Amino acid sequence: MGVQIGYIIFLFSLQSQTSKGHGASKGKEREQRTLIRFKTTLMNTLMDVLRHRPGWVEVKDEGEWDFYWCDVSWLRENFDHTYMDEHVRISHFRNHYELTRKNYMVKNLKRFRKQLEREAGKTEAAKCDFFPKTFEMPCEYHLFVEEFRKNPGITWIMKPVARSQGKGIFLFRRLKDIMDWRKGTAGKKVTSVETQATRANVNPSGSHDTRSSDDQKDDIPVENYVAQRYVENPYLIGGRKFDLRVYVLVMSYIPLRAWLYRDGFARFSNTRFTLNSIDDHYVHLTNVAVQKTSPDYHPKKGCKWTLQRFRQYLASKHGPKAVETLFSDMDNIFIKSLQSVQKVIISDKHCFELYGYDILIDQDLKPWLLEVNASPSLTASSQEDYELKTCLLEDTLHVVDMEARLTGKEKRVGGFDLMWNDGPVSREEGPCDLSGMGNFVTNTHLGCINDRKEQLRQLFRSLQVQKKASS
Repeated sequence: MGVQIGYIIFLFSLQSQTSKGHGASKGKEREQRTLIRFKTTLMNTLMDVLRHRPGWVEVKDEGEWDFYWCDVSWLRENFDHTYMDEHVRISHFRNHYELTRKNYMVKNLKRFRKQLEREAGKTEAAKCDFFPKTFEMPCEYHLFVEEFRKNPGITWIMKPVARSQGKGIFLFRRLKDIMDWRKGTAGKKVTSVETQATRANVNPSGSHDTRSSDDQKDDIPVENYVAQRYVENPYLIGGRKFDLRVYVLVMSYIPLRAWLYRDGFARFSNTRFTLNSIDDHYVHLTNVAVQKTSPDYHPKKGCKWTLQRFRQYLASKHGPKAVETLFSDMDNIFIKSLQSVQKVIISDKHCFELYGYDILIDQDLKPWLLEVNASPSLTASSQEDYELKTCLLEDTLHVVDMEARLTGKEKRVGGFDLMWNDGPVSREEGPCDLSGMGNFVTNTHLGCINDRKEQLRQLFRSLQVQKKASS
């Protein structure tokens, strides 16, 4: 027996010597640190922010690191075999694709809606009706055909579940179009059962693309699509279609702790909207990667509005009350979508995730969730875009708090507002009575003034005072 125990101890010590450890020399989790070793493969705005952050030092190749903005291939190949000290952080949750793959996102939302209907009733379940009717192809092809024949003549959109930048997307109104697509890909698909069986092994999309795409989509053995009912009545500004990019930072899923960034942007089409030409991608797709190839695209002006400008525009057209309702409905989308994957995401304390939500507004001022990007593009399309993303990333690092300066009780850090902390967060200070929710106002300020520099100055000054008082 003693020999067996000794052998086990030997194996354990051998494994400890061969496994690469990160941050092991740094000690306690909340011990303040003045030197942070970072690693990333991205040569864009992120690298600029990391290199200019005081006390942060870049490490390359196999050097030990404290902070790694990693890509999905590293996550898949190394996460389970890497020892990480308490304070070490990486930029993705292990199975982030549960929310960022289009087909998985819809499956989880449908399941969550059914759960809400069972547990809380139809009224509560109806709060999940913010995504268009969607079918996974080809495994739900027959269900799709049944729905298609109920509403002949409407427009549908086909999207590959694991590609970005508008690639592979097309609109259609005839069943013949989808049948031609199905024939052309016959034998290249897997069934729903096979998809589930390989779910943990197939490359999960939604990671950073070092080539400036929204989501890195590694090569996968199969390519499934989703067929989604096209929103035919989008809200138009200047006759052009747009969608919104909103940033949500999740620090934990158990408990759910999520921050909403005040800034974001509306992405416009360069071409006036019409349903008469469903083959024109410049009309229907607002992706910058698509629009910048348009003949009349202006590289300096781009095709974006800030969310502040967008909110002010809506308020002038529809009044503040209608705008508050719209933005409250968007808050609901962020929280419900996160809750839909809360029980399936592997919530590791070393992980955080900066999501990019794509929201479409229709003529009735109803927001629709189009998709969630695990790694929103950090490549700037204009100077204004560069400034927004620089501030976004600086504030993300403040919230991640590698320096261990925060107390953990903050409700605002720079441009981020804590909107959910194992429950809704109130704008008011102190504990709130949530029983009636009568006067409860969520701590969100999307599209509002972002006086982040002054807020950060006051925050860190206050933290220094607290530190001196306690020492």
